[in-house]
Amino acid sequence: MAAERISPATVSVNVTRRQRRRANRMWDFFLLPREYEELVPSLGSGFIISEDGIVITNQHVTAGAEEIIVTTGDGTDYDATLLGEDPLSDISVLKIEGTNLPVAALGSSTDLLIGEWVIAIGNPYIYLLGNSEPTVTAGVVSAVGRNLLPSGNTRGVYVGMIQTDAAINPGNSGGPLVNARGEVVGINASIFSQSGGSVGIGFAIPIERALHVTAEIQEYGEVRRPWVGLSVAGSTRVRDWKAAGGLEVTAVADGGPAHRAGLRTGDVLVAAGTISLRTFLDWEAAKLDVNPGDGFTVLYRRGGRDRQATMQVEELPSSQAEVISVLGAIQLISVTPAIRQEMGLQTDAGALIREISDAATRTTNLRT
Repeated sequence: MAAERISPATVSVNVTRRQRRRANRMWDFFLLPREYEELVPSLGSGFIISEDGIVITNQHVTAGAEEIIVTTGDGTDYDATLLGEDPLSDISVLKIEGTNLPVAALGSSTDLLIGEWVIAIGNPYIYLLGNSEPTVTAGVVSAVGRNLLPSGNTRGVYVGMIQTDAAINPGNSGGPLVNARGEVVGINASIFSQSGGSVGIGFAIPIERALHVTAEIQEYGEVRRPWVGLSVAGSTRVRDWKAAGGLEVTAVADGGPAHRAGLRTGDVLVAAGTISLRTFLDWEAAKLDVNPGDGFTVLYRRGGRDRQATMQVEELPSSQAEVISVLGAIQLISVTPAIRQEMGLQTDAGALIREISDAATRTTNLRT
């Protein structure tokens, strides 16, 4: 049975983070400073992928964590070390110290069929319950390759997602989405809901992306981002991309991968790899799972004729730029034409803030 196979490897992820609060009730002004910090607990789910204790969960579960405790289904608590996190893909990788731990069977999301059965497993609302065993909800694959428009302060790029009507609730984030064979095909990440509870529209990150991010973090400590050296029109309006028949190239960095491959401003990108390009989110989906050093093939249209080009992907220029530290609180990099294209800047002059401490932000009002 699928649930029986995956349950032992599913865990609760208990996080304590420090949050800045502002006194807003009458008695608070007498008892607390105007601004203060407090430790706030939160909960999510995850699953073990190696016998020595590698755990995958969502980055929004671990963001800002000061302490992370992983609890297995039998109630055992483990102190977890954050090996790395990637806000863009919303994946975090944890390590717990253990041997012969139960391991989740890993499947594939590439051959999912619309309508096939899947189960979402995790620990929703576990703080209201007296035991630690994961709970299971069942549904079907509603759609694949879903791209979610960015909203609010969301840092993640949710593209190429698996949509399911299996109930996903607060606390399910980071838990596995599993096929009928008990194999993990995705990581439960987000829902559409006005109430905060499930309305049957949930989304999971494909397992291949999660494993790609995990491998990058284990080898490099971070995820290396690909740079192809071109920008595309970012409109999400259906009429625009239908009229263009693809995505118009709006800028090409001199000497970058796209420039060397012969692409020009005004070309219309039709496909990248196996992905048809209809909106800018399709373009983000195509790039998200590409590594620096890979060949990246695009189909494009110029003068009414379809052409093909293969670019040699590089790391982001900003990740390779020389960093200058100011007062130990601000890290700057010089703006170059390549960084201008990467960041969508309007000028080649000046310096870009790469990192800045919270204290410096409050003092100067400068931000990354």
